[in-house]
Amino acid sequence: MSSPQVTPNTTVADRSFNVRSIPFFLIHILAVAGVVWLGWSWSGLLLAVALYYVRMFGVTGGYHRLFSHKSFKTSRPVQFLFALLATTSAQKGVIWWASHHRQHHKYSDQLGDVHSAKLDGFWWSHVGWILSDKFEPTDEAKVKDLTKFPELVWLDKYSLVPPTLLGVGLFLAGGWWALVWGLFVSTSLLWHGTFTINSLTHVWGSQRYETTDNSRNNFILALVTMGEGWHNNHHYYQRSCSQGFYWWEIDPTYYILRAMSAVGLVWDLHRVPKNVRDAHLVEQTEVEAPPTTKPSTSTVAAAAASVIVR
Repeated sequence: MSSPQVTPNTTVADRSFNVRSIPFFLIHILAVAGVVWLGWSWSGLLLAVALYYVRMFGVTGGYHRLFSHKSFKTSRPVQFLFALLATTSAQKGVIWWASHHRQHHKYSDQLGDVHSAKLDGFWWSHVGWILSDKFEPTDEAKVKDLTKFPELVWLDKYSLVPPTLLGVGLFLAGGWWALVWGLFVSTSLLWHGTFTINSLTHVWGSQRYETTDNSRNNFILALVTMGEGWHNNHHYYQRSCSQGFYWWEIDPTYYILRAMSAVGLVWDLHRVPKNVRDAHLVEQTEVEAPPTTKPSTSTVAAAAASVIVR
């Protein structure tokens, strides 16, 4: 049987890159050329990885769990610091990021999704969409809760200021070595680490829950992205501050937020209710012996809702 035809979500015109994408390619070129010029450095790699994870937390804890999904609460000053840290990732502004992410969830893997690997292929979902003119504008109707804060609007408008200041600071502190490893190499890795959630977690991994999209759970990507790899969990229950639903599902972003809540910096960390977490699973660990009498319709429905598959 032939597979069903998938309607493309984008046109050839959508896939043309704008001039604003030039810095994206330039950063990659400078990262490779800089390492070749300076030579390999284990301490440089350590700096790159450290800044990778610091800024990844800004993306996962700030852009994603706070601004896009409101999965916890914080004060206005701390909210600004989250936005500032996230913006150093050079992934455009907080309002732009949240607006497009909310649209992704509304139409996930359907017409209207901004980055669907199912409809438009891996390359588009991984990086093509963010470089296209099609998604350059921001739909402010989706983020009215954020546009009421002038400081967030300013950061969104001048989103290149924080990564530029980071680069200047690195150069002043450690010269070309710090700039190449701390900004160019680290940012290139950070971009692709983040983008795996748009691309790989919709094609690689396991599905615990039946959702309307191809979202997957992936342990390796959870390590790469500080917990975001539990993507099927997330698409099943988006508001949860913890995307690892069980204790063995590593979620460093949530651990940091828990530590911040212990000292009062954040609060009201929303988690998936246990009855919701354990319902609608698509895997089954064990099957009970069939009943001797015919079960009622309500019994069958209840059993189906609680089935777990190995």
